[in-house]
Amino acid sequence: MPITPPTHRVERSIRAKTGAKVVAGIDEVGRGAWAGPVTVCAAVTGLRRPPEGLTDSKLLTVKRRTELAEALHGWVSAHALGHASSEEIDELGMTAALRLAALRALEALPVRPDAVILDGKHDYLGMPWQVRTVIKGDQSCVSVAAASVLAKVRRDALMAELGTDHSDFCFADNAGYPSPVHKTALQALGPTPYHRMSWAFMDALPRWQHLKRTRALPDEETPPAEQMGFF
Repeated sequence: MPITPPTHRVERSIRAKTGAKVVAGIDEVGRGAWAGPVTVCAAVTGLRRPPEGLTDSKLLTVKRRTELAEALHGWVSAHALGHASSEEIDELGMTAALRLAALRALEALPVRPDAVILDGKHDYLGMPWQVRTVIKGDQSCVSVAAASVLAKVRRDALMAELGTDHSDFCFADNAGYPSPVHKTALQALGPTPYHRMSWAFMDALPRWQHLKRTRALPDEETPPAEQMGFF
């Protein structure tokens, strides 16, 4: 099925209705991973025609994502990345960690956006930011699609770097997400310093239970163990 390219419809609507001059698209990667940070990109794109083939990073091959990321670096008006570490995810929960990473990305932009487009239906930023949430925004909005690609390529590269000293986990291939190799390594070797020690996959590792962390408050965005691929 052909992929419908993203447009500037939402960006134009926000500008027309609010008077915003700078609109940033935001997308994240790493929310469902077992290891590594959650990474957020904020991208300001203007209203120019985007590079050919731009869409949600999950719909692209590794080769095409890499090519698009290179093109986007010279095409976007501005972009910045923010990360929240596995330790911060364990301490704060995913929702608060997402907000932290997004704020880091927004604050790193050379200009403060007047409005923000968030991929999905949940506004995890809140006040004082003027936010528009768009379900599947990474497919329909140019700025969010650009953020999607830039975030994915950067986090994949970061996970490959983190995996250098933990080759059994194959982070360069799975980016910290569940995979047969990843599960086998966890059971045999236990979690690395980059794993999310409060997550439910730890329940399937009786040998390593002494390393598990428990937050005072549960995080509604952390899926139960049976949805995480171990059971």
